[in-house]
Amino acid sequence: MTAPLAYTIQEQQFWLTTERAVFWEKESALILSDLHFGKTGHFRKNGIGVPHAVYKEDIQRMVDLISFFKPKKMIAVGDLFHSKDNLELKLFSKIRANFSKTDFILVKGNHDILENHWYKKNGIEIAHQHYCLKGFNFVHDPTEIPENNNSFYFTGHLHPAITISGMGKQILSFPCYYFTEYSAILPAFSKFSGTAKVKKKKTNRIIAIVENSLIEIEK
Repeated sequence: MTAPLAYTIQEQQFWLTTERAVFWEKESALILSDLHFGKTGHFRKNGIGVPHAVYKEDIQRMVDLISFFKPKKMIAVGDLFHSKDNLELKLFSKIRANFSKTDFILVKGNHDILENHWYKKNGIEIAHQHYCLKGFNFVHDPTEIPENNNSFYFTGHLHPAITISGMGKQILSFPCYYFTEYSAILPAFSKFSGTAKVKKKKTNRIIAIVENSLIEIEK
């Protein structure tokens, strides 16, 4: 895995990764959003031939992150799963059992529709809409952040990406971390997901994931 990038938020050290996840050093917490596990299986069930390898790659990246950081807890900021239970989620359950000593918190997103007993069986703590840890907040949808807020929020849902124009009218789009003074919108962890275009402003910072590099967009 490419070396993570240090990023300070309210005097706390975080590490951004090219694998679309953030590690909170002081709390030993791995923060991810929009994993959409089971999405490829859902598409295949509906007659769309998405390769199973797409899902296995996402699962392997999560395992690699856990092995690298050895977090005490994982925080999924919504859309951990994509739909109802399917065969692909059995693989997640096996992986979860291997890391059962790591606390797992899910802030429910709009796609997290599994029955409560499924989460409980897999050792996943559920937070409905909002989760707070040591003054940092976690909500799935950025529109749920209160107005006139001065607490920091981690969010997801939008799958942010930055579009860059190159030579010869070439236009490329890259997933990114989108920071404001009091919030961070995380890139979708799942590579099998659409994106929403974001723009650089004076009041925000954008760090793009370009293959195996993290590049801050200056303008």
